[in-house]
Amino acid sequence: MIKGLLRFIIAIIFILSGFVKAVDLVGFSFKMEEYFAPNVFDMPFLEKFALPLSVFVVILELLLGFMLLIKLKLKFTLSALIALCIFFGFLTFYSAYFNVVTDCGCFGDAIKFTPWQSFIKDIVLLVGLIVVFILYRKEFKKKDAYSYNGKKDSGNKFRYILLGIFSIVMILVGAHGIVHEPLIDFRDYKIGTDLKAEKEKINKNPSEYKTFYSLKNSKTGEALKVNQDDYIKKTEYWAEGSPWKIEEGKNESVLVKEGYKSEIVKFKIEDPTGQDLTQEVINAPKAILVFSYHPQNVSPELLKQIEAKVKAERPNVILGVSTLPNTFKTIKNAMMDGTAIKTIARSNPFVLILQNGKIVDKQPAKDYLK
Repeated sequence: MIKGLLRFIIAIIFILSGFVKAVDLVGFSFKMEEYFAPNVFDMPFLEKFALPLSVFVVILELLLGFMLLIKLKLKFTLSALIALCIFFGFLTFYSAYFNVVTDCGCFGDAIKFTPWQSFIKDIVLLVGLIVVFILYRKEFKKKDAYSYNGKKDSGNKFRYILLGIFSIVMILVGAHGIVHEPLIDFRDYKIGTDLKAEKEKINKNPSEYKTFYSLKNSKTGEALKVNQDDYIKKTEYWAEGSPWKIEEGKNESVLVKEGYKSEIVKFKIEDPTGQDLTQEVINAPKAILVFSYHPQNVSPELLKQIEAKVKAERPNVILGVSTLPNTFKTIKNAMMDGTAIKTIARSNPFVLILQNGKIVDKQPAKDYLK
């Protein structure tokens, strides 16, 4: 009873974790790119393989989780899941210890974990899998490979059929998210989101940060961290002739009060000169924004078609938002942080339509042109 319940719980966790990533495989691939970045594992040559690797990892997680649920190839399944947990545990520990990837994406955008929470989750799962392996170890030896058991073989056949159906459904879910938009949108930028209202909530309850300075005594070599308030109050740290010097590049910004949490805090659009256009966009009766996080990879002909269709709709505000100042030729160019664009746009390019700050439609540019 206990071992069956534990097996069921662990299987469901892996299936749910895989499902929320399968829904938004492009989003998970962005997370993989963070791990390949120079400041983490310094493997930029793997960034172009981020999506195929994401598909492989998610399929593996889903299939193994489902196989554990239906008790198919139990010894192999448990062994593979233990290896997978060790791999994920290494990644989350590295992220947490070196503070390089702030969200592992274990449950996509559905549930956010801090790096240490992700690591603890992986350790708990690993312990649970080892316990299940031990509890089921006697069943591993029961099977006689040279005997025929019609009832058992028909049961396994049914399990394989279930696995096949499950695989097809998950492939269709993942393919829809890659080609179009995720079937279920867990992001803060889902259709119906009122960006203006979200901005107001953020402004009323902002997160508060304090800067901690890394100081080093030029006479004694002593090093210490001092928060910004204490640094200002104690003249010994900054008065003329003070031996204490700030170590450049080692200062930290630490969250001291958690405010209203929303990815909308990063929604900031500027023109190429740095003028803020955000309020103009969210206050417009109708605004159409064309996003591109890798404008250099978009064909000029596709951009030309999108610009023509957008202008034909005659909205109050039209902006081409990218990471480069001269991406768009016939509509006004605007700039936005590339990571923030990826949070909004899962396709490159992508069209977002707002009415009085509310998201009323969003779709990949190729779907928009149809």
